[in-house]
Amino acid sequence: MRRKVNPNRMELLRLRRRYALALRGHKMVKDKLEGLVKEFLSLSRDYRDARAAVDRELPALLVPFVLARLASPKGAVDTALEHSRKPLKIDVTYRRVLNVALPHYEASLPPMPQYSLLDTSGGLDLAVSRLRDYLPRILRLAELEHAVWLLAREVEETRRRVNALEYVLIPELRGSIKSIKAKLDEMERFHISRLMKVKELLESERSTL
Repeated sequence: MRRKVNPNRMELLRLRRRYALALRGHKMVKDKLEGLVKEFLSLSRDYRDARAAVDRELPALLVPFVLARLASPKGAVDTALEHSRKPLKIDVTYRRVLNVALPHYEASLPPMPQYSLLDTSGGLDLAVSRLRDYLPRILRLAELEHAVWLLAREVEETRRRVNALEYVLIPELRGSIKSIKAKLDEMERFHISRLMKVKELLESERSTL
């Protein structure tokens, strides 16, 4: 929808400046969108591969826990793990990609848990050790999943800005500029026509003197 504007040269100059600024902004936002989509596709591929690897490998890491439970008295493994549980500290840092803060997770593992070897199978140590070694890959998967979600949201918001500029603001400004220019040209032709008539009248009066 074309906005109502005053058909004067000051307004025309102002709209032309806004139009030039909108064109530059559109190019910048469109370039950002292309960069975001490229980064999104790259991280999506990494996430797909990481997810497939975790889904494939994690069940095998849980097998030693099952074997440890079978080789220990009922409830002994759960009790041992519960009593030796210590908080896991995860440090989060960020890297910026096209003004989007993407997280990086780093775990600070507590010491290896200590529990009675009389009540639990020796396989429990192996199970816990393997899972501790695998933890960075799980964190990497979480990191990629969050990054993909953040980039997808930014891509959508940036695409809306591109569309607003491309299909709303820029055509609206272009139409307003064209309308004002047409009115100014019409006014100029009207003034020229009046001047020519005045000139004709003056010449006619001179000829009768």
